[in-house]
Amino acid sequence: MKTLCFSLLLFCLLQDTFAQVSGKITINNGQPLSFANVSVLKRTDTSIVKSTQTNENGTYRMANISPGIYVLRLSSIGYQTWISPAFELTANKTDKDFGTIVMNEATRQLGEVVIRANKPLYQQRPDGMVVNVGNSVLTKGSSALQVLERSPGVVIDRRNNGINLNGKSGVVVMMDGKLMRMPTDQVVTMLNGMSADNIDKIELLTTPPAGYDAEGSAGLINIVSKKNKKQGTNGSFTLSGGHGWGEKGSGSINLAKNTQNTNLYGSYSFSHNRTYSHLFITSAQYMPFLGGDATVVFTSVTKRVQNDHNAILGADFKLNPKITIGGSITYNNSNSPATTYNHALYTVLPDSLLTYDGRISGLNAWNNLIGSVNLEKVISEGEKVNFDADYIYYKNDSPTDVQSSFVNKNGEQVYADNSVNAPLQKGFANTSIKVGVATMDYTKQLNTKLKLETGIKGTYTTSSSSSGIESLTNGAWVKNTETANDIYMKEGIGAAYASVNAQINPSTNLVIGARYEYSYTNMDDPHTGESLVNRKLGVLFPNVSFSKKLNDNSELQLSYTKRISRPTYNDLASYVAYSDPTAVYTGNPFLKPTITNNIKLGYNYRDYSFSLLFSRDDHPITRYQLSTGPSKDLLYISPQNLTFQNNITFQANVPVKVNNWWDMTYSFTGGLSQLKGAGYTINPFEKSYFIYSLNFNESFKLPKRFSFELSGWYNSLSYNGTVKVDGFGSLNAGIKKELKNNGGSFQLSVADILRTVRIHVHYGTVTQEAFAIKSHVDVQTESAKFPIIKLTYSRSFGSTRAGQGNQDNGSKDERDRLRKD
Repeated sequence: MKTLCFSLLLFCLLQDTFAQVSGKITINNGQPLSFANVSVLKRTDTSIVKSTQTNENGTYRMANISPGIYVLRLSSIGYQTWISPAFELTANKTDKDFGTIVMNEATRQLGEVVIRANKPLYQQRPDGMVVNVGNSVLTKGSSALQVLERSPGVVIDRRNNGINLNGKSGVVVMMDGKLMRMPTDQVVTMLNGMSADNIDKIELLTTPPAGYDAEGSAGLINIVSKKNKKQGTNGSFTLSGGHGWGEKGSGSINLAKNTQNTNLYGSYSFSHNRTYSHLFITSAQYMPFLGGDATVVFTSVTKRVQNDHNAILGADFKLNPKITIGGSITYNNSNSPATTYNHALYTVLPDSLLTYDGRISGLNAWNNLIGSVNLEKVISEGEKVNFDADYIYYKNDSPTDVQSSFVNKNGEQVYADNSVNAPLQKGFANTSIKVGVATMDYTKQLNTKLKLETGIKGTYTTSSSSSGIESLTNGAWVKNTETANDIYMKEGIGAAYASVNAQINPSTNLVIGARYEYSYTNMDDPHTGESLVNRKLGVLFPNVSFSKKLNDNSELQLSYTKRISRPTYNDLASYVAYSDPTAVYTGNPFLKPTITNNIKLGYNYRDYSFSLLFSRDDHPITRYQLSTGPSKDLLYISPQNLTFQNNITFQANVPVKVNNWWDMTYSFTGGLSQLKGAGYTINPFEKSYFIYSLNFNESFKLPKRFSFELSGWYNSLSYNGTVKVDGFGSLNAGIKKELKNNGGSFQLSVADILRTVRIHVHYGTVTQEAFAIKSHVDVQTESAKFPIIKLTYSRSFGSTRAGQGNQDNGSKDERDRLRKD
């Protein structure tokens, strides 16, 4: 591998150095002008030779320009066009730096600008892939989770509320660059209740740079919200209503008030979702608890109502040209009552018949509050320091009431004295998580070709949890110690990183960095004082990223990262939660962290992108595995460590523009996977298999401001440890009508048209499971019963005068006036 990297680097260094033009654009108050149009024109006929746009810092660079005499043209909506005097590029004079150009505001409103180019739906970068969700008709009215599920390589485990990326678990979700420090199932719940109307893009980062946390063996998913920086007061709102098995409704509003030195913003969304799921299980097993070999037919129906509130309030103040301070408060609330009806027939050989009926009424209620403050200090041109501090408070309360009947063929109650099978039970689970985070980042442009980034970060977390099951015995509620759990956990993580970005020549870029993280985890029983987990771990995480622009249309990328997935609080806690009369859910305090090494090779040709990812996971954490409990008569469902998992993944994204009204995008992610496990199963096991996912999007621009989109995804057969999951997919469609005179837009969408989101799970196919279980689980989600139909209205309002920074992405649906980058 070292030989390959050295050869590629040597190849690039030996290439010819191309001429380049660079500079920076600001407005009168010194603010950078982002996404301004920059063009190099021939002096003789003013034909365009090269064109680009400024980045968020207002800078631009164009390479591979042949010798000649040119002029430079700068333009942006709301500003006067600037044209340079003629300049010459020769073999001896290959660089032209225009320095900082200040553009003046236009004295009259510009006319309508025709859109000439759009961002592609998918864009590949050295560290991963970007999904520009605003380019999809189906975004309006969708939840953030639905948008994520339609992204290449992403699989949502709706049965267990998990997220997989490129066939691997261990994914960390971020919102605007901040880790969501909540249990994974609650993150999924939150995303399912969050409106996608406020999302600008989703970054699927498989090899993120050293500046990011090393957490997430499968990578990071960063959900980036829209930033409205138009000057004046403006905003947008969206209303959505629909029906599947039950009614749906959501509403959101965004407001922003911006001046040259102040940015005030806020948003609020509410989501209501009445949903349904059905579970059907057939199983054969040997259960000592039941007295021997048994077959089981089990059905379960869950009816749930989910209400979610999400709010953000923030402000940024530019105190002077060098100091900017800001802060924000984010609040998430979810209240989800549910009722589950279970019915099971246990045939215990040779002729014993047991019938179980249960009704579980529960509530999953949680609150999440994030307070953030930040300060940016510009020390000099190309040198700045950032300070950030966050406080996160998460609280979850999940009480349950269980009414059950477990009788024999004569109608007589059986196993009533067992704590897990009493006719009347109630459960409780309370979790509180407090997190403090402080970071300092420093960047300096050492020269025209070298940039240094470095920083430190400290995170301190305290978690407390109390859970258990109480049974009504002889008229009194009795708390059984076997099902009780009280845990207090402290975790501290200190990190430091450094990264050097080298622009070797105008077409070649190399980033070399490293991040060191030291973590300390302590978990105690607050009643006994017993230490359940006491771990210290220090790991160095190197990072290398290389990109080479071969010509105007193609680019080669190569990157390497090392990452980690630490067990979550719920993974480690030795709780016991009710599942059915023969099984319980629990944690595993003996879990090890997962260490992952990733190597990615990418190639871009115009808007087409291809990549090959090699990854090795040591001790990967796989959840919902089967094992025997301490008493050897109940089934325990818990997370476990595998020995290793190897993946070779190929990804291809192919956009096709058929004509000016029909665009297509096809994506393939797939490859070979190999896993090996031992310890928690009766025998060691090893499995190799081919896994893939397919995504497509067909977009049509129709007459009279109508547009139509058809999209779909399919995830192939996969394995989660010893658990086999059959392939499944979805077909979706939407049609949108844009009204005249900025009147907004209506959109009608249908999700899972063919009702194919049904999940088939198999146990006992890879190796012999605990109690020799062989079972098939059929999970029917709500859309498998009836497609989900939604009607959405959205509209932007307020100032139309462009200011510094990004243009308002939200107004794109109502006004084709903004040129996209």
